[in-house]
Amino acid sequence: MPALALLSVSNKEGIIPLAKALTSQYGFQIISSGGTAKTLEEALIPVTRVSDYTGSPEILGGRVKTLHPKVHGGILANRKDKSHQKDLDLQNITGIDLVVVNLYPFKETIEIPNISWEEAIENIDIGGPAMVRAAAKNHESVTILTRPSQYQLFLDAIKNNTLTQDLRKEFALEAFTHTASYDAAISKWMQSKIITKPTQWIDSIPIKQTLRYGENPHQKAIWFSSKSQGWGGAKKLQGKDLSANNLLDLEAALSTIREFGYAEDFKNSEYEKAAVVIKHTNPCGVAIGDSISCALKKALDADRTSAFGGIVAMNSSVDINAANELKSLFLECVVAPFFEDEAKSLLAEKKNLRLIELKKDCINQAEKNNIRSILGGLLVQQSDDELINKSHWEVVTKKQPTISQEKDLAFAWKVVRHVRSNAIAIASLGQTIGIGAGQMNRVGSAKIALEAAGSKAKHGVLASDGFFPFDDTVRIASEYGVNAIIQPGGSIRDNLSIEACNELNISMIFTGKRHFLH
Repeated sequence: MPALALLSVSNKEGIIPLAKALTSQYGFQIISSGGTAKTLEEALIPVTRVSDYTGSPEILGGRVKTLHPKVHGGILANRKDKSHQKDLDLQNITGIDLVVVNLYPFKETIEIPNISWEEAIENIDIGGPAMVRAAAKNHESVTILTRPSQYQLFLDAIKNNTLTQDLRKEFALEAFTHTASYDAAISKWMQSKIITKPTQWIDSIPIKQTLRYGENPHQKAIWFSSKSQGWGGAKKLQGKDLSANNLLDLEAALSTIREFGYAEDFKNSEYEKAAVVIKHTNPCGVAIGDSISCALKKALDADRTSAFGGIVAMNSSVDINAANELKSLFLECVVAPFFEDEAKSLLAEKKNLRLIELKKDCINQAEKNNIRSILGGLLVQQSDDELINKSHWEVVTKKQPTISQEKDLAFAWKVVRHVRSNAIAIASLGQTIGIGAGQMNRVGSAKIALEAAGSKAKHGVLASDGFFPFDDTVRIASEYGVNAIIQPGGSIRDNLSIEACNELNISMIFTGKRHFLH
């Protein structure tokens, strides 16, 4: 008796070559349903419709096609179990050896603007997940394929007699991952529509890539990502595969650069061309400029020692002038909305440099929450990406900041929220000149930032992500010539810092909002 394959796919990519090879080269008999059967018939591939195979017609407008004992009995029967074989014989059921199924495009459906509840619900697959799970459960006897990219691997395994249990287990794992992701997308979408308070957070994201290792060579790592969302939708133009550390730094770079808008946002006067250099998830240089090459040069000049081996993000197209700046220093990755042809040609000489185009559409479609792992669970919080609202700011000192200082204070405030706490940023003329990150006390971060800035701190501004519990940060800033400060305020000793600023002729703004980053 020929081997039996059940083919029922929403994504028809590669299904005709697969079916032709199964029937003409390996002697499979194919059963199929709905649109898949029609596709195979039009390609003149021998196929038996599921309704003819089971003797039961499709009903309920196609909602019930494959939910039948002849289908699920054939999939679930363990060929080594004599009682299972006896049941198949009594019911005149043939064992199914191969199941090729992918599901209704629910995720794509709910991305359609203004999609109705009814239309989304109609795109929830029922029979497909049942067959996938059944075949994956019974992988010892049945092979389950859920992605077109698996088809050639399966055919090669048959040809070379290497369709092992280990390979079937891998296919089964991908199948369960496929249905888990599908069910999670449905659950999350329904939550967004009918639940007004938090209950539980559910998500499942497909595997994009197994990484060489994690943060260190002894740690294994896997990158999970949707294909069209966030970094999963980015286009790598050149360079080596991304590492775990690259991805962490790229995320930090992107969150910082988005403070200044992203390409098409420039029509809004609040946004401007900017460049960010990241090292170990902290900004080591950030700058704005009239051109992207000017912003990039200022960002690199802010701390060229730390920039070596860093990650660069820009919020505008990379032109030949910017490419020349990039070429001057060893960097790991560069991400931007677009690279002009001349820039790509020049940077192609640096073969190991990773160039990544990330469009705003991919950013907008990505998950908006911040998700981090903790032992035995996940911590999910809203991303700290609210637009700055200057109407809430208050000048609390006698001295008022100048217009130029106000611009630098706003710039420094955008930067400091992306520096690890305790965070201090010193800025002047649209450029960071000193950054202190991750210290156990705030004055420690201030000392690091001010020492890095040195004489440049004179007439510069200082931003702090948290309030000052004492006046020590104000006083050390004054020693370096800082003449304007921005911080959240809210300490029970705010008056100490205010009085120190008044004494030292420093202006200070309270924003009323802190930006801790752990």
